[in-house]
Amino acid sequence: MDSIEKAMFGRSLAPNSPPAVARPSASQTDSIERMTSMAKDQPVVRVSEAAANKRTQRSVTLDMERMRASGLLVVDAQRSRTKEEYRHIKRTLLMNMDGKGAAITKHSNLVGVTSARPGEGKTFTACNLALSIATERNRTVLLVDADILKPSVSKMLGFEAEQGLVDFLIDDRLDLADVLVSTNIPALSILPAGGIHHLSAELLASDNMRRLTSEMSQRYPDRIIIFDAPPLLATTEAGILANLMGQLILVVEAEKTLQSQVKEALSMLNPNQTVGFVLNKTRDIFASKHRPYDYGYQYARGGEGESEAR
Repeated sequence: MDSIEKAMFGRSLAPNSPPAVARPSASQTDSIERMTSMAKDQPVVRVSEAAANKRTQRSVTLDMERMRASGLLVVDAQRSRTKEEYRHIKRTLLMNMDGKGAAITKHSNLVGVTSARPGEGKTFTACNLALSIATERNRTVLLVDADILKPSVSKMLGFEAEQGLVDFLIDDRLDLADVLVSTNIPALSILPAGGIHHLSAELLASDNMRRLTSEMSQRYPDRIIIFDAPPLLATTEAGILANLMGQLILVVEAEKTLQSQVKEALSMLNPNQTVGFVLNKTRDIFASKHRPYDYGYQYARGGEGESEAR
């Protein structure tokens, strides 16, 4: 039974032993060195007995009316153009995840949402995509704010979170349940970005991050993990994180993003990686003035060529 499952669904573990304070002997030192070497290959996910007794340590109630007013997708029975647009966007992702799409990729349930540069609407896209997928039957979604240099997910959804991904990666005392946030949408949980750290960018390229994403993907093939990732041209570490994803959405701002910037961003990725494009902030005379974003198209780029879904 894996440790993420225990953290998120309340399976108990034996309590951790308190750290020793006495200086070890020579024989104990040898033993500790062997144990440390073995521990390097273990998953980064940690959970204590106290934390395992809860699904998550924190929960928030998302304000649906506030979200609706800001243009976010609201999970209800009403139909809207926003919902229809995201049905088109998510359908290709879900088909690829289920092995029924044009692209067959490893870790296809890890979906990164990024852009070439800041301000193109990737956080809005990531939040709406997670909210849309949360309406699917037999699907659960974890939305991860991995843009730890400029986190926006919590603010966009209307809540505050002091701890999150950064704190978990740097503090061995934290359990995953300590930093996860459950919501009043049963199928949606959130992992906020957390605190500020002077090596925040480097954390995205760390072994802990690599192990965390791998564990998430392998243990939960039916769960979709949406990462709001940093813009690719912001740091070199952003490209490393993007390449850990099984599927990637590149948000492009209509009439603003230069073609050269898109090409430069794509050059940072594995050429065989599945990439979907969302044309954002398009002009549409039929769109409501209250909707800040509109979406054009999405297509997959992979080793077997290209396919387009409108």
